[in-house]
Amino acid sequence: MRKTSRLEYFSYLFLSLMVICVILPIALLVISSFTEEKALLLNGYTLFPKRLSLEAYRYILQKANTILRCYGNSIFYTFAGTAANLLISSLFAYALCQKNLPGLRFINFFVFFTVIFNGGLVPTYLTWTGVFHVKNSVWGQLLPTLLTNAMSILMMRTFFSTSIPPALFEAAQIDGAGHLKIYRTIILPLGKPILATMGLFGGLAYWNDWTNGLYYVTDTKLYNIQNYLYRLISDTQFLLSNSESSGTAASLLPATGVKMAIACIAFVPIICMFPFVSRYFKQGIMVGAVKG
Repeated sequence: MRKTSRLEYFSYLFLSLMVICVILPIALLVISSFTEEKALLLNGYTLFPKRLSLEAYRYILQKANTILRCYGNSIFYTFAGTAANLLISSLFAYALCQKNLPGLRFINFFVFFTVIFNGGLVPTYLTWTGVFHVKNSVWGQLLPTLLTNAMSILMMRTFFSTSIPPALFEAAQIDGAGHLKIYRTIILPLGKPILATMGLFGGLAYWNDWTNGLYYVTDTKLYNIQNYLYRLISDTQFLLSNSESSGTAASLLPATGVKMAIACIAFVPIICMFPFVSRYFKQGIMVGAVKG
């Protein structure tokens, strides 16, 4: 039986500490959401609260229908946006793998340039609302900022260039396959690791996004869960800051507990989704990060 070296012991200890550092904040968040408001204000955040309460969740569930609708919107935006993101980014990356593409160097520079510089918020807002007219529409939640990004394109291009042998492309072209068939039969099956990795990043971005709803959406029926929860926090803070004029009921709102409960509601779907793509995550991010 092989003896465990000191380096391995140190590695196990270090990784265990890292796991604890990740789990403790999550546990503290969940427990705080079930802690009575007065206990939070008097004793602060603790893993062993003296008094438990469901008031924060009762406060949120008073508008359960609205929350469910916003959850449905978030699920739709996440899946539709992630699928569109992967399709556009992977097609663009495949095109950049073609050495005989006219203007390849300029296009590569153009993509990389957008990583460093952007037009700023005001020109971006004017473009999306004045030219593309996404204001108060589903497109306002899907298109701006998140539809694709240069880093995804560059990482996919590197993965396709380094992990898929060029001989496969040449053999497919000799057999008469066009670019769409090569993309469908070679790029998509062999590119699953990087597609899953970028899909996870894109899904996280869409699920956690609240800026698109803040800038481009005023119709509450189009809110995602982040927009609604952000508004719920703002309303709670407003009532608390005006508790004297709003009456004694406002001062009894579980404001701190509501924040913790909102955070729990928001991250649960991400935790449920991660195991389905985790097996691709390491391979995709390691190979995709290799410089071509």
